[in-house]
Amino acid sequence: MESIKLHYDVPGDDFTRAGAASGDVKRTLKQLGISPSVIRNVAVAMYEGEINMVIHAGGGEISVEIDEENITMTLSDHGPGIENVELAMKEGYSTAPDNIRCLGFGAGMGLPNIKKYTDEFRIETEVGVGTTLHLKVHIR
Repeated sequence: MESIKLHYDVPGDDFTRAGAASGDVKRTLKQLGISPSVIRNVAVAMYEGEINMVIHAGGGEISVEIDEENITMTLSDHGPGIENVELAMKEGYSTAPDNIRCLGFGAGMGLPNIKKYTDEFRIETEVGVGTTLHLKVHIR
């Protein structure tokens, strides 16, 4: 299989469009005959990343590369950055404001779920500059 590259702009503060990129990648992976467990892992990780971009960063960009061995995702934003990555990785820790929590988001499971559902996970973040997640799910 030749490498497939996809790119998505994630709009900020628009919960109606959050999940569009992960949904599109999910459909693409189904068409390629990728196993359901791999598709689930990619979809969960991407959706959590999209929601984080909408809630915390005013949107961002996602690039996806699909090849014979991996689905590689890069999620980048120009938001506030993450002040304490170790704390942000703890299940239940959230900096989401109350109005977001009232919508059912901001439970503090985003980054932990992203790590849980990916085979490779790396965060680059700088306060005041933004955050980039480098994610990889192996195709088994």
